[in-house]
Amino acid sequence: MGRGRSGGRAGGRRPATPRPPASPDDASSPGERAAAAPSLASATLPRVWQDVGYRPLADADRARALFDFAAIPWPERVAFAWGAWMAAAGERLVGAVAAERHAAAVMLHGPVVVTGDGPDDPLEVAGQLLVAALEHATALGAVTLFARPQGLDRVWVRLGFIPVPEVALPSALAGRPGAGLYAWRGGSALWTLREAAEA
Repeated sequence: MGRGRSGGRAGGRRPATPRPPASPDDASSPGERAAAAPSLASATLPRVWQDVGYRPLADADRARALFDFAAIPWPERVAFAWGAWMAAAGERLVGAVAAERHAAAVMLHGPVVVTGDGPDDPLEVAGQLLVAALEHATALGAVTLFARPQGLDRVWVRLGFIPVPEVALPSALAGRPGAGLYAWRGGSALWTLREAAEA
């Protein structure tokens, strides 16, 4: 992992990699209940990592200029979006990810991160945005998340996404522009394409 401009972990703790929501069937012994998924309130808390702040965007359209500049299509119906901000640059938005939702499936758009006059490690910022989006989506009850790779294969794989064919997309999320498709389902690759398409 890259280090911030201060050379260390200045600015706060690193958000944890999201855990899949557990079901009561996962309990290790009879009568014992598995831990519940994080609450929406805790999943949407602002966080700071290496001088970059991450928080949900109350006005998702603030991120649209970043998407337009990077020629990344903007979703028609944004369910939620996260932004990355650099305090050293006067609270400038330097990255964002947006999501649209259908039932228990979420399609992530982005992440988009400024590379010119932005953070030292854009890939790290992209990864932190995706961790925040995963936590937010699972707290909303999402089971399957989809995304276009955009050349960020190692970031997607690090977070537990796997390549899947287009038929895995629910019809309500199909037809989005882009080549290739990755999916995450409860942090595990153990699922069938038929189940995902029915989600």
